Amino acid sequence: MVQLDLTTLAIAAPAVLFAGISKGGFGSGAAFASAAILALVLEPGQALGIMLPLLMLVDVAALKPYWKRWSWPDARVLILGSLPGVALGAWLYQVADADVFRVLIGAISLGFVMWQISLKAGMIPAARRAMPPWGGALAGCVAGFTSFVSHAGGPPAAVYLLSRGLGKTPFQATTVIVFWVINIAKFVPYAFLGIFTIETFTIDLILAPVALIGAWIGVKLHFKIPETAFFALTYVMLTVTGAKLIWDGLT
Repeated sequence: MVQLDLTTLAIAAPAVLFAGISKGGFGSGAAFASAAILALVLEPGQALGIMLPLLMLVDVAALKPYWKRWSWPDARVLILGSLPGVALGAWLYQVADADVFRVLIGAISLGFVMWQISLKAGMIPAARRAMPPWGGALAGCVAGFTSFVSHAGGPPAAVYLLSRGLGKTPFQATTVIVFWVINIAKFVPYAFLGIFTIETFTIDLILAPVALIGAWIGVKLHFKIPETAFFALTYVMLTVTGAKLIWDGLT
């Protein structure tokens, strides 16, 4: 059972605020850092169960300012590709223990940092041609899987969207609509697998205003500041939490 105490809330509230800011204003998938942070003090399944309804709430809040500013053809490819990935994640959750998910979340966290740094350093060249639909479907499948196991579907989706040459706002808008649908698709297997509990929903009710405030801040920051400072903080958090989760899962 999740212990609803001040320590849990003191860790969860900043994590949820960060998730709202990330999903509301930045499309590179950094919101999953919140699940990684919660997984340091809770079972991974509990952390995922707490975060999904809050991420869905932020999705709804972020839809309005980005409404119809997305690239629907690209969004459709990613959404359809994501469904097998979600199914694969649901299967893995049934056969793997908590330590496997700690290692997975930790590895995805460190992988996200390395991918972002390599991209910005020019070690990963930008695609000269737009990825074909089959590439988008594959990226969507990976996004569906990583989103299910750690709420970290942003990087694989971004690989496809970056190749499409979208501007900052269409990129963010497409990310919002894609993960709004993916999160809805995840909700059903999460419920059947017992990831949601009375305790997780109680924490969600308490933290819902924090998530909405974060989304509002994120939308405002999207139109006012560059991403550099925001992601510098993200990289530090993910490196520390990712390494700790891998250590906990292996020891």
